[in-house]
Amino acid sequence: MILGAMQTWIDRSKPIGLACDHAGFELKEKIRRHLLEAGFQVRDFGTHSTESTDYPDYGSQCARAVAKGECAAGILVCATGIGMSIVANKIRGIRAALCDSVTTARLSRQHNNANILALGGKLLGELVAMEIVDTWLSTEFEGGRHARRVQKIAELDRPDS
Repeated sequence: MILGAMQTWIDRSKPIGLACDHAGFELKEKIRRHLLEAGFQVRDFGTHSTESTDYPDYGSQCARAVAKGECAAGILVCATGIGMSIVANKIRGIRAALCDSVTTARLSRQHNNANILALGGKLLGELVAMEIVDTWLSTEFEGGRHARRVQKIAELDRPDS
Protein backbone atom coordinates (compact mmCIF):
# COMPACT_ATOMS: atom_id res chain seq x y z
CA MET A 1 0.00 0.00 0.00
CA ILE A 2 1.28 3.47 -0.82
CA LEU A 3 0.49 5.35 2.36
CA GLY A 4 0.61 8.85 0.89
CA ALA A 5 -2.03 8.06 -1.74
CA MET A 6 -4.45 6.18 0.49
CA GLN A 7 -7.66 7.37 2.04
CA THR A 8 -7.26 7.90 5.76
CA TRP A 9 -9.40 8.86 8.73
CA ILE A 10 -6.55 11.02 10.03
CA ASP A 11 -7.03 14.79 10.12
CA ARG A 12 -3.91 15.70 8.16
CA SER A 13 -3.94 19.25 9.56
CA LYS A 14 -2.75 17.74 12.85
CA PRO A 15 0.34 15.63 13.51
CA ILE A 16 0.40 11.98 14.40
CA GLY A 17 2.03 11.62 17.81
CA LEU A 18 4.84 9.12 18.22
CA ALA A 19 6.46 7.91 21.42
CA CYS A 20 8.67 5.05 22.49
CA ASP A 21 11.04 3.81 25.13
CA HIS A 22 14.57 2.58 24.42
CA ALA A 23 13.32 -0.84 23.29
CA GLY A 24 11.00 0.73 20.73
CA PHE A 25 13.36 3.44 19.49
CA GLU A 26 14.52 1.73 16.29
CA LEU A 27 11.00 0.84 15.14
CA LYS A 28 9.66 4.28 16.11
CA GLU A 29 12.31 5.89 13.94
CA LYS A 30 11.36 3.71 10.97
CA ILE A 31 7.68 4.56 11.47
CA ARG A 32 8.52 8.27 11.75
CA ARG A 33 10.36 8.22 8.42
CA HIS A 34 7.57 6.17 6.84
CA LEU A 35 4.94 8.69 7.94
CA LEU A 36 6.97 11.72 6.85
CA GLU A 37 7.58 10.16 3.42
CA ALA A 38 3.83 9.68 3.11
CA GLY A 39 3.22 13.37 3.81
CA PHE A 40 1.96 13.13 7.39
CA GLN A 41 3.00 15.59 10.06
CA VAL A 42 4.67 13.94 13.04
CA ARG A 43 5.13 15.06 16.64
CA ASP A 44 7.85 12.96 18.25
CA PHE A 45 7.56 12.77 22.04
CA GLY A 46 10.72 10.68 22.35
CA THR A 47 12.72 8.95 23.49
CA HIS A 48 15.49 9.84 21.07
CA SER A 49 18.01 7.07 21.71
CA THR A 50 18.43 3.49 22.86
CA GLU A 51 19.56 4.63 26.33
CA SER A 52 17.41 2.97 29.00
CA THR A 53 14.32 4.98 29.89
CA ASP A 54 10.80 4.56 31.29
CA TYR A 55 7.96 4.15 28.79
CA PRO A 56 5.30 5.90 30.96
CA ASP A 57 7.22 9.17 30.63
CA TYR A 58 6.83 9.23 26.85
CA GLY A 59 3.63 7.28 26.26
CA SER A 60 1.64 9.51 28.62
CA GLN A 61 2.78 12.68 26.85
CA CYS A 62 1.63 11.36 23.49
CA ALA A 63 -1.67 10.03 24.86
CA ARG A 64 -2.45 13.37 26.53
CA ALA A 65 -1.79 15.20 23.25
CA VAL A 66 -4.18 12.86 21.42
CA ALA A 67 -6.82 13.25 24.16
CA LYS A 68 -6.55 17.06 23.96
CA GLY A 69 -6.87 17.01 20.18
CA GLU A 70 -3.34 18.33 19.63
CA CYS A 71 -2.50 15.17 17.68
CA ALA A 72 -4.87 13.40 15.30
CA ALA A 73 -3.77 9.99 16.60
CA GLY A 74 -0.83 8.32 18.26
CA ILE A 75 1.53 5.43 17.70
CA LEU A 76 3.42 4.07 20.71
CA VAL A 77 6.25 1.52 20.69
CA CYS A 78 7.95 -0.35 23.52
CA ALA A 79 9.43 -3.85 23.62
CA THR A 80 6.06 -5.65 23.57
CA GLY A 81 3.59 -2.77 23.23
CA ILE A 82 1.88 -3.93 26.42
CA GLY A 83 3.31 -1.27 28.72
CA MET A 84 2.59 1.55 26.31
CA SER A 85 -1.00 0.40 25.77
CA ILE A 86 -1.59 0.23 29.53
CA VAL A 87 -0.16 3.73 30.02
CA ALA A 88 -2.18 5.24 27.17
CA ASN A 89 -5.43 3.68 28.34
CA LYS A 90 -5.03 5.43 31.70
CA ILE A 91 -5.66 8.75 29.94
CA ARG A 92 -9.31 9.80 29.66
CA GLY A 93 -10.54 9.64 26.07
CA ILE A 94 -7.91 7.23 24.82
CA ARG A 95 -8.67 3.91 23.19
CA ALA A 96 -5.25 2.38 22.65
CA ALA A 97 -5.03 -0.94 20.86
CA LEU A 98 -2.06 -3.27 21.00
CA CYS A 99 -1.86 -4.76 17.52
CA ASP A 100 0.36 -7.56 16.32
CA SER A 101 -1.23 -8.18 12.92
CA VAL A 102 -2.99 -6.45 10.07
CA THR A 103 -6.23 -8.07 11.25
CA THR A 104 -6.02 -6.68 14.78
CA ALA A 105 -5.12 -3.26 13.37
CA ARG A 106 -8.11 -3.27 11.03
CA LEU A 107 -10.54 -4.46 13.71
CA SER A 108 -9.23 -2.00 16.30
CA ARG A 109 -10.31 0.79 13.96
CA GLN A 110 -13.49 -0.75 12.53
CA HIS A 111 -14.94 -1.94 15.83
CA ASN A 112 -13.21 0.06 18.58
CA ASN A 113 -12.37 3.38 16.90
CA ALA A 114 -8.89 3.13 18.45
CA ASN A 115 -7.09 6.46 18.49
CA ILE A 116 -3.71 5.09 19.55
CA LEU A 117 -1.84 2.15 18.06
CA ALA A 118 0.61 0.30 20.31
CA LEU A 119 3.30 -1.90 18.81
CA GLY A 120 5.97 -4.26 20.10
CA GLY A 121 9.31 -3.09 18.80
CA LYS A 122 11.04 -6.34 19.77
CA LEU A 123 8.25 -8.55 18.40
CA LEU A 124 7.53 -7.15 14.95
CA GLY A 125 9.67 -7.00 11.85
CA GLU A 126 9.77 -3.74 9.93
CA LEU A 127 7.63 -4.89 7.00
CA VAL A 128 4.86 -6.28 9.20
CA ALA A 129 4.96 -3.19 11.39
CA MET A 130 4.54 -0.89 8.37
CA GLU A 131 1.65 -3.00 7.07
CA ILE A 132 0.00 -2.70 10.49
CA VAL A 133 0.54 1.09 10.55
CA ASP A 134 -0.79 1.50 7.01
CA THR A 135 -3.83 -0.65 7.71
CA TRP A 136 -4.58 1.16 10.97
CA LEU A 137 -4.32 4.58 9.32
CA SER A 138 -6.46 3.60 6.34
CA THR A 139 -9.30 1.83 8.17
CA GLU A 140 -12.41 3.82 9.02
CA PHE A 141 -14.55 3.26 12.10
CA GLU A 142 -17.69 1.36 11.03
CA GLY A 143 -20.02 3.03 13.54
CA GLY A 144 -23.42 1.32 13.74
CA ARG A 145 -23.61 -1.23 16.53
CA HIS A 146 -19.96 -0.52 17.32
CA ALA A 147 -20.71 3.15 18.06
CA ARG A 148 -22.95 2.08 20.93
CA ARG A 149 -20.14 0.00 22.39
CA VAL A 150 -17.55 2.74 21.99
CA GLN A 151 -19.96 5.13 23.72
CA LYS A 152 -20.19 2.71 26.65
CA ILE A 153 -16.39 2.73 26.85
CA ALA A 154 -16.42 6.55 26.86
CA GLU A 155 -18.90 6.52 29.73
CA LEU A 156 -16.38 4.58 31.79
CA ASP A 157 -14.10 7.64 31.60
CA ARG A 158 -16.51 9.60 33.77
CA PRO A 159 -15.30 10.19 37.34
CA ASP A 160 -18.49 8.71 38.82
CA SER A 161 -18.28 5.40 36.90
